[in-house]
Amino acid sequence: MANNRLKNGLVSGFSKKSKQEKIEWIAQTCFTNSKQAKSILKSYWNTDDKLQRLHDEFIENAVTNFYLPMAVAPNFVINGQTLVLPMVTEESSVVAASANAAKFWSTRGGFYSKIIGTEKTGQVHFLFTGSHQSLALFFTDVKPKLLEQTDSITKNMRKRGGGIVDIELINSSEKLNDYYQLHVRFETADAMGANFINSCLEQIAKTLKDQAASYSKFSEDEKQLDVVMSILSNYVPGSRVKAWVSCPITDLGDDGEILTKKFIQAVNIAHHNHYRAVTHNKGIMNGIDALATATGNDFRAIEAGIHAYAAADGKYRGLSKAGVKDNKFWFSLEVPLAVGTVGGLTKLHPMVKWSHDMLQNPNAEGLMQIMAVSGLAQNFAALRSLVTTGIQKGHMKMHLLNILNQMSATDTEKQAMVEHFRTNVVSFNTVKQALSAWRKK
Repeated sequence: MANNRLKNGLVSGFSKKSKQEKIEWIAQTCFTNSKQAKSILKSYWNTDDKLQRLHDEFIENAVTNFYLPMAVAPNFVINGQTLVLPMVTEESSVVAASANAAKFWSTRGGFYSKIIGTEKTGQVHFLFTGSHQSLALFFTDVKPKLLEQTDSITKNMRKRGGGIVDIELINSSEKLNDYYQLHVRFETADAMGANFINSCLEQIAKTLKDQAASYSKFSEDEKQLDVVMSILSNYVPGSRVKAWVSCPITDLGDDGEILTKKFIQAVNIAHHNHYRAVTHNKGIMNGIDALATATGNDFRAIEAGIHAYAAADGKYRGLSKAGVKDNKFWFSLEVPLAVGTVGGLTKLHPMVKWSHDMLQNPNAEGLMQIMAVSGLAQNFAALRSLVTTGIQKGHMKMHLLNILNQMSATDTEKQAMVEHFRTNVVSFNTVKQALSAWRKK
């Protein structure tokens, strides 16, 4: 464990301090060179004070901005529409792989996608010590009241075609003593809907508890219905999207049959081997997360839901599928996605708004389809590399500039090294040696 150099590291009322006071405390408490620490923080502030204040108000205790590169991947043809995808990521090969896959499929019919469902879910988790029969009767009687009491919350959402779809009573007492849930299904239109769903659930929980306390058919013990918590679920199998590509095997090139066989085998391996499946799915998420971040969506929630879906049958599996039908190669991906195009950062963060504008301002269903395609494109590019040249050839070439920047290479040196490594293997040591030799010359 590293030496703890914090001086008086505990602090009270930190969130109440001004931004400058927070920076001063951090610099004095956590750094040996406080002047340099403050300088680095301030160097990443936006020069536009109004824009910087906007960023400061996104989260608590903000002291600066953390920049990630924003790139674009052109040539995506999705359901006949040509799009340029915005991508925010630090991984050097992601955007190159996306652009490569997009260009490849743009001349082979492009990508296709369709919505399977858009329902989201949330639960009220509670304990009840009485009989399941009496609880089921109570739920039948009280269900209209549960819906009625959320009317003011759902009013605007219903105008947009959303709202509460249904409420179900789930008996889980065999798994955990006295444990039940109200499983609530929602439609949230173009919003991701987290705040809306949680507000509805909390009102439902309050009504449930109040009604139980006065329900005449309960015994005194049964009136002690105890709500544990009310929260949305990021597992959304009812909100799924499918993306796919297909072309004649001959369109895959001179080695199309060999590529097809190895490609399908690679997909099958990911289906049966969970060690491979994790990395296989990580590649899919490279494309989904980069687009989710650029469009102001919660990539952490998306990740959690998709990985849970990958293990839906009790074993973690690769998410994509591949095969041959009528001498045509096909490759597809089906994932659960809960995304929004209104609310959150979509209208607040200038670059998020810019990303939506560049995507021609899709609705939530449209963005789901684009996001699934982005994941499929990444997966295709990675698998094609793996079964042909290997992943490192392209990945390390993209990583070359990062290595050179670590070595403080000049522009001239970078040009020389890029040329040198067109025909040589890239690694940290080989770059170090080549750069050292070039500098001696």
